[in-house]
Amino acid sequence: MALSWAARYAKATGAALQAVLAWHYPAAVGTAPPGVTPQPVRAQAEQYVLDNLTAAIGKAAEPAAELAEPRIAYGHAAPVLVDESGQADLLVVGGRGHSSFAGMLLGSVSTYCVSHARCPVLVVRQPR
Repeated sequence: MALSWAARYAKATGAALQAVLAWHYPAAVGTAPPGVTPQPVRAQAEQYVLDNLTAAIGKAAEPAAELAEPRIAYGHAAPVLVDESGQADLLVVGGRGHSSFAGMLLGSVSTYCVSHARCPVLVVRQPR
């Protein structure tokens, strides 16, 4: 939803579109900070993440999404997106609710982005 909205906006305004996906090793597998992980393992993980991002861009309902420049970044989504906002005119993030009450609230990543981004933020909610 957020990528489709951003693609339509980019097409309408002539803006460049960068699709950013943040990733990090899950805590369940233990800590593996960058630089310590063997390069072949890190390269395989990054390729997997990039393939998923490329597939998401391909599935976006808006044809303009195909113009999106895919970019992956290591780290938790919230600080990665806020860092990216320093070079952006608009940060578009998705928002998901998890229950009837929580669905009325913003999630932790979107709340962090709205509070800390260095550009305007648009939160695109999933339809109920």
